[in-house]
Amino acid sequence: MQAFTLPAFYLPHPARINPNLERARTHSAAWARDMGMLDAATPGGDLVWDDDRLARMDYGLMCAYTHPDCDGAMLDLITDWYVWVFFFDDHFLEHFKYSHDMRGAQAYLDRLELFMTGSPPEPTSPAELGLADLWARTVPTMSDGWRQRFVTSTHNLMVESMWELDNIDRGRIANPIEYVQMRRRVGGAPWSANLVEVAVGAEIPDSVASTRPMRVLSDTFSDAVHLRNDLFSYQREVQEEGENSNAVLVFERFFDIPTQEAAELVNDQLTSRLHQFENTAIIEVPALLVENAVLPHEALGVAAYVKGLQDWQAGGHEWHARSSRYMNEGAAATSALGGPTGLGTSAARSPGLAVRARSYTHASFVPVGQLPLPELYMPYPIRTSPHLDEIRHYAVGWARSVGFFDSVPGVEAGGVWDERRFVGFDFAHCAAMIHADASVPELQVSSDWLAWGTYADDYFPLIFGTRRDLVAAKLANDRLSLFMPLDVGAAVPDPLNPMERGLEDLWRRTAGPLPASARAQFRVAVEDMTSSWLWELANDAQHRIPDPVDYIEMRRRTFGADLTASLTRLPHANSVAPEIYQTRVMRELETAAQDYAAFTNDLFSYQKEVQYDGEIHNMVLVVEHFLGVDRIVARDVVADLMRARMEQFEHIVATGLPALFEEAQLDEEARAILTRHADDLKEWMSGILEWHRKCIRYTPAELERMRTPAGLLPTGFGTSAVRLAVMAR
Repeated sequence: MQAFTLPAFYLPHPARINPNLERARTHSAAWARDMGMLDAATPGGDLVWDDDRLARMDYGLMCAYTHPDCDGAMLDLITDWYVWVFFFDDHFLEHFKYSHDMRGAQAYLDRLELFMTGSPPEPTSPAELGLADLWARTVPTMSDGWRQRFVTSTHNLMVESMWELDNIDRGRIANPIEYVQMRRRVGGAPWSANLVEVAVGAEIPDSVASTRPMRVLSDTFSDAVHLRNDLFSYQREVQEEGENSNAVLVFERFFDIPTQEAAELVNDQLTSRLHQFENTAIIEVPALLVENAVLPHEALGVAAYVKGLQDWQAGGHEWHARSSRYMNEGAAATSALGGPTGLGTSAARSPGLAVRARSYTHASFVPVGQLPLPELYMPYPIRTSPHLDEIRHYAVGWARSVGFFDSVPGVEAGGVWDERRFVGFDFAHCAAMIHADASVPELQVSSDWLAWGTYADDYFPLIFGTRRDLVAAKLANDRLSLFMPLDVGAAVPDPLNPMERGLEDLWRRTAGPLPASARAQFRVAVEDMTSSWLWELANDAQHRIPDPVDYIEMRRRTFGADLTASLTRLPHANSVAPEIYQTRVMRELETAAQDYAAFTNDLFSYQKEVQYDGEIHNMVLVVEHFLGVDRIVARDVVADLMRARMEQFEHIVATGLPALFEEAQLDEEARAILTRHADDLKEWMSGILEWHRKCIRYTPAELERMRTPAGLLPTGFGTSAVRLAVMAR
């Protein structure tokens, strides 16, 4: 009996099958035998695979569905890659996951990575022999850029298996945010996306490979593949094999709901990720290609890549519905090949229409009242710098000197802020708590960055959002980079507004003392924040509430989390190797803290953003619309996510950091710096929470004071409807 009834899947693209299927089946079976995969034994003496099991799993069918257009030789190569990766997964399970042999698993993975180098050792196992063979057959035909991406994704799917193993060993189930971003690394779908480039014979141009649209295409593809797999594999993985890395189980435990309900919720998230894929492909990618002057043949290659990802989604579902590897009773009847086709049948094949509709039907400026705040879990104390009063006095003078209180063209009878508002915001208090041990000059820089980031974040929607002038916003954002030269002595343009004037001053004071590599990283952190405001404006123009995963990942940028964290991390850049900060431990430590802080802001700012600003970028609102619940239930979900991320942060500090110190063999200086970084993040979270409790920015009294539109509404062509709507509230 199945663990649950499979939900109705959103299947926007019909599955097709490659005519070279039988050739691939025959070839892959012979290849697996030649690599020794059908002779590999489990610790108990049984075979990991035999001929019958390999035939029933039918990876030839999977690849014929997921790559319907490639020729026979290419389909053979792609199928061999999938035979290898599934053998690796099953072999690793038998030898290391069941026995919880952490040390043996790490040694096994370390050696396997050597086969992605220019001088690999002699293979001693089927997994090593298979990887060596495939590497030699694939990599020489691809560019250096593709090779680097593929090495990274192959490394992730192998090495991050240790995360799954560690959770099994501890009996620990991940929280939903952690699960999605870790599953993306360990699940292998980014690796599959790299192989799509091979199969379609078109690589992503290096000039756009690292941009948001291409990253989101890969991430949404990957998340959808993994969530679909989790639905089909729940019974085998959770009930039969004792694994705990499965989205259905994660949602069951986090939301405390029955398995069937959890499966439906996972399917809704799968559908939402597919909608995000479509939105990115249709709206963001064409603009990206034009903006970067991508050549016509390269643009055709990107289009082929997008189509290849669509084919993979459709074919992957079809294979899951038929493979003996999975729980799939009744699934084939709902597949794209078996469903209705033709005019008027899209709704029958697209049960995700309701999920999509919820993203576009939000009513703006609805009176919601102040959101009652729940009890928030905060295990760390608040400390405050003794220099607070001095910084408060300084901060007002700096804001005045760069023009934050000046009139701004297009805003009637005033500017973005007045001095009274600025004093009430009290950014000096926030800086004094998040950097309690900083010197006076360091606190000045910290307070000024907080003020500048908040001013610019208010400036963009006020000046550009009400007009939906995305072009002007893009030009304004592009100009900001001119005020951040990597050579801090280089000339910059004359600033045209307070935003540019403040950035020019801050960059000179902040970037000058940094090492060159750290300066470049800090510039990226600032640009990530400012460009994320364009993402918000684009969603506003579509009146589209973001997909939850996309919102969480972009919220870290819109909140400027990496910028403020960089102020304490980057001065030590030469003392800790950059790759340490890219490890799972440090990445999860920082993103857990960032999510806690950003969600804190969303709870406190709910009324301001939803009722007064007409905003759609708020985690409470995103949860409301995704789950179809009221604001109180959504608030509690957000608070539960904050607790889960904080508990994950505590878990990493207690177990992950010490393990990283040993595994990386860090010296005492590096250990002290990373320990201090974790302590800084603790104070960052507690300080941000306390600042929100004390500042006036989100209080009903201040919101009512600023309600009068005369001082802050934009003027000029195209703004009358906005002014009338606000005055009618």
